[in-house]
Amino acid sequence: MQQDLKSLFQSYGLDEKSVDFLTKALERNNQPGFDYLEYKQSLTALAKMNMDEATAFKSAFATAATMGLTKDKLLTTADFYKGVLNTEKQEFDKALQKQVQDRVHSKQEEVKKLQVQIEEHRAKIKELEAQMVKNQSIIDRADEDIRAAREKIDTTRELFETTLKGILGDIDKDMSNIKQYL
Repeated sequence: MQQDLKSLFQSYGLDEKSVDFLTKALERNNQPGFDYLEYKQSLTALAKMNMDEATAFKSAFATAATMGLTKDKLLTTADFYKGVLNTEKQEFDKALQKQVQDRVHSKQEEVKKLQVQIEEHRAKIKELEAQMVKNQSIIDRADEDIRAAREKIDTTRELFETTLKGILGDIDKDMSNIKQYL
């Protein structure tokens, strides 16, 4: 009956995969006896005979009535199948929402996270570049600082040695005077 159901709902432009999915749900929930689905099959068969719509509806119902189908049962079972399809839509919507969450929202969150990381990396790069400029400045001044430090050390050494010689000279003179005068 599955192929028959698919052929009942082949309006122009319908997605075949969706038609297949929905008609399988109708097949799984097909009620026993002659009801809306069997009536729809009769209508489809009559439509192939180029019968006008009103005559096809009346002829199909006349045949179905001999099997115990009433107008009320026809409408009730049509509503039942609409309910089956609406339940499938609810399940489809849940699955679709999960796909949106898995494939869209999670990607959006990943993009936001990566954007934050990029900004953190940019800040770190800026910090490192500033440190590099500072270090380069120290390197550029290093020769001058080394020369100045060396001059200061040399001057301090010269002053110390001159002072040492002077004091040693005074002590030597005092020692010489001690030996001579005492």
